[in-house]
Amino acid sequence: MILNPDYPHIVWSFTYRGWQLEVDQSEEDGQVLYAVWANHEAGCAIAVPCALTQAEAIKRAKRYVDARMNTPAIKIV
Repeated sequence: MILNPDYPHIVWSFTYRGWQLEVDQSEEDGQVLYAVWANHEAGCAIAVPCALTQAEAIKRAKRYVDARMNTPAIKIV
């Protein structure tokens, strides 16, 4: 059992290239940390597990989406 679960605390959400990006803010030992969830019609993933600033988290999340958009889709037969 987890005594103190860390539930997402979404502080900002926006759409980028068809993906819904959700910025999560948490605190660990007095340090504010950011993470970004990337949601798309095919599913969701944590695009940025940890960043020290909101600006850095957003920049890395956009890079994550750009990389996925430039990767050819896998065809499942």
